[in-house]
Amino acid sequence: MSISNKDKEQNEIDAFLKTNTRRFRVRACGIIIKDNKVLMVKNDVDDYYYSLGGAIQIGETIEEACLREVLEETGHNNEIDRLLYVHENFFNLEGFLWHELAFYFLMKENNNNEFAISYGSFGSKEEKVWIPIDKFSEYKAYPKFFEKELKSLPKNIKMITTFEW
Repeated sequence: MSISNKDKEQNEIDAFLKTNTRRFRVRACGIIIKDNKVLMVKNDVDDYYYSLGGAIQIGETIEEACLREVLEETGHNNEIDRLLYVHENFFNLEGFLWHELAFYFLMKENNNNEFAISYGSFGSKEEKVWIPIDKFSEYKAYPKFFEKELKSLPKNIKMITTFEW
């Protein structure tokens, strides 16, 4: 059975809700750690670094979304090791109050050091950067909880809630 373009478009709708003043989204994110450094993304517009990952699409599992997002941003198929964090984040951005639910998966180690060129939501070119975990606080990087949490990974899934409203 083939899928029509209309069906494909329906399957590629992000899990995202919006009103005039508020936004809600669900994200799936991969954490790639190598040599005590974490792989982050920086685009050519913003002056900050952020974790690999993005919006899940309606109809895909959180794990599928994580694998797709990491592939889109790195150009490599990675494997999930385990779920580390569930992050409920409340913040203000561009005049909107955001409520975000993000799932952070630790990815299995690999030897990939060259990454595909990727582009952000608004067409900005992205650069992959290894940030030393012990110097994370010296970078304008998100999520902020990485600064403390990546120094000693939890044995069980950890729920983190942050309020920046």
